[in-house]
Amino acid sequence: MRRKGRIVIKGIVQGVGFRPFVYAEAARLGIRGHVKNLGSEVEIVAYGDRFEEFLEAVSRGTPLSRIDVIDVSEIGGEAPGDFTIRESGTGTLSGLVPPDVAICGECIADIEDERSRYHEYWATSCVNCGPRYSIIRSLPYDRERTSMEEFPMCEACRSEYGDPSSRRHHAQTIACERCGPRLLLLDRDGRAEPTSDPVGDAVAVLEAGGIVAIKGIGGFHIACTEETSGELKRRLGRPRQPLAIMIRPDALGDIAIVNSEEWELLRGVARPIVVLEKRDPSSHREISPLHNIGCMLPYSGLHHLLFARLASPLLIMTSANMPGYPMFTTTEEAVARLKGCVDHYLVHDRPIVNRCDDSVIRDGFVIRLSRGYAPKRRRIDLGRRCILGVGPELNSNITIYRDGFCVTSPHIGHVRNPQTLEYLVETEMKLAAFLGASYDAIAHDLHPTFLSTKYALSLAEKTNATLFPVQHHHAHVAATTLEPCIGITIDGVGYGEDGHVWGGEVFDGEAPCFRRVAHLAEVPMPGGDLATRFPERMLYGILPCPEVQEMLSARGWSDTELSVLERQVERRVNLAWTSSTGRVLDAAAALLGLCRERTYDGEPAMTLEAAAANATPEEWPLVFSREGGLPVLSTREMLREALGRWSGDGDVSGAERGRIAAKIAASVQFNLARGIAKLAIDAAHNAGIGRVALSGGVAYNRMIRETIAGEIAAEGLTLVMNHEYPLGDGCISFGQCICAALLMQENGP
Repeated sequence: MRRKGRIVIKGIVQGVGFRPFVYAEAARLGIRGHVKNLGSEVEIVAYGDRFEEFLEAVSRGTPLSRIDVIDVSEIGGEAPGDFTIRESGTGTLSGLVPPDVAICGECIADIEDERSRYHEYWATSCVNCGPRYSIIRSLPYDRERTSMEEFPMCEACRSEYGDPSSRRHHAQTIACERCGPRLLLLDRDGRAEPTSDPVGDAVAVLEAGGIVAIKGIGGFHIACTEETSGELKRRLGRPRQPLAIMIRPDALGDIAIVNSEEWELLRGVARPIVVLEKRDPSSHREISPLHNIGCMLPYSGLHHLLFARLASPLLIMTSANMPGYPMFTTTEEAVARLKGCVDHYLVHDRPIVNRCDDSVIRDGFVIRLSRGYAPKRRRIDLGRRCILGVGPELNSNITIYRDGFCVTSPHIGHVRNPQTLEYLVETEMKLAAFLGASYDAIAHDLHPTFLSTKYALSLAEKTNATLFPVQHHHAHVAATTLEPCIGITIDGVGYGEDGHVWGGEVFDGEAPCFRRVAHLAEVPMPGGDLATRFPERMLYGILPCPEVQEMLSARGWSDTELSVLERQVERRVNLAWTSSTGRVLDAAAALLGLCRERTYDGEPAMTLEAAAANATPEEWPLVFSREGGLPVLSTREMLREALGRWSGDGDVSGAERGRIAAKIAASVQFNLARGIAKLAIDAAHNAGIGRVALSGGVAYNRMIRETIAGEIAAEGLTLVMNHEYPLGDGCISFGQCICAALLMQENGP
């Protein structure tokens, strides 16, 4: 039986309280030696009769750690007199610090306890909670390599930091009111208010109808009460966009239906925004005009202090940045960008090193992968090459593969502007440094003009990495399964191999090689991207008929505008061709008058889903044909059916008209899903494949997803979906890495 050895533990063992945990186990079992950080690994030198028990104990790790490999080697020499935590040293970069996590219950109790020296201190944390990724500059994870370096510990904090019996033993974020980051309340021009109670005064502003920008863990939020939400939307220029709320747990059940799995998510260490069904779909419409609402619970000490003073059970808590743009991280930027939008700023002086937006989950599926979940580390054997996936254009992130793991960054945004591209570059450089990445290959979207594609090209020139263009929907399927499958990808836009806009696709094969075997019928998008902003254009592109012209004319389209639209479609000029599922839903929303102009991403399809929420769909005839030798579902015939039912009930008004719209909205979704499922089922039978993968942003739509799932199951086929990465484009960079790795293996060394 071994009585001594050198133990090297690899994985996520930085920033998770691993060294104090090892120290405590050594004390319990009479082990002598030391523990230290080496790069992103932990080295333990241990002597003692209970060495094997000690090895078993440290192999279990801490709640936040993720252990990949444990190497044990022999050592010589005599045992020292005690066990110590040594100063960190350099070493292999094989792991990563964990994501930021919510404040723990014990720290909340400290904040609430009048006898505690942490009473009402906003930045209270311990080894089990608080910021990690957002504060780290480099590895190994020690205070001097985080933004906490700027706050030297006071005598009391230093004593607790060195106390093995304390849960703040070697907690790098330990701080108190005497030595830690401080809060300030600023006026609308960014000048400090003369106050000794920034939190109390901020609450007074909120309850008086004011709007406050709050600097949080990974960026800025804008907060206000429900009564002020309309004014907030007016100032932001987002009149119809749903807003997320932060709410006390005891009040959540009054406004939303929450099942046990959703409660587990809401109360877990990640504390994401969870999209919930409203208890009354017509309620809280100023916050969300939809049938659902995004909710999160307080997750930082500052949030708990605010709600302890606040009379209202909820606050609007929306990201301060424009949709698709990076979060603000500095007070100076927030004041410059939010002038005229907010009345005060509640800020702190701890720098945000790595910005991180809130994660979003619906029905157990990730919509936005960020705070609490990312950086996401996934064990997967893709060979020995180091690969970067730079992601798509919209809802982007990046993924780096190295040594058996893919690490995916937090949400970056829409890489359509210099600010977000700069954020992508910044994120890539930081993750590469954390992982010690040196790229053999760089994977990017097939679209040649994306800014992310151009960045991949420039980075490949600098690094001599091999470039791998990966088709958007191939990446979707690869991110879902590595097994042979029929892949269904339903979304808004993806550059196709034929140069057209794909988005309602059925493939067969296995990563990295997929063959397009069916799709939605291609339809024109008059004006190209303009049709995504004005979905009535999409409606006319699919149904260029007198009935639609009359409808648009009645809605205010001028004769000139209609004439231009008609010529575009007839002459096929200034238009794109698309098989997009999202654009069909947009056209249906336009037909029913639910959304005439898109003011936020996904608005037409989301309003269509909301309208259909409580309606029972009807089964319509499905029309199939062939294009280019492939079977296609005619969405034109489906919308023609919808138009006939809508126009035929034109004399009905009021509530009955709304019920008819709801039934048509539900029927469009239901029959579209039936048709897509039929294409996939036929492809599965033709190829002799029993597995069907479903991905794409449209799959968040519950009726569409569940209808496809039901049809697939009825045929005895197995449906697989991605529960770890977003169904939308947040999975693309991961899929790109998979495809590039497998292509490299096929091509040999």
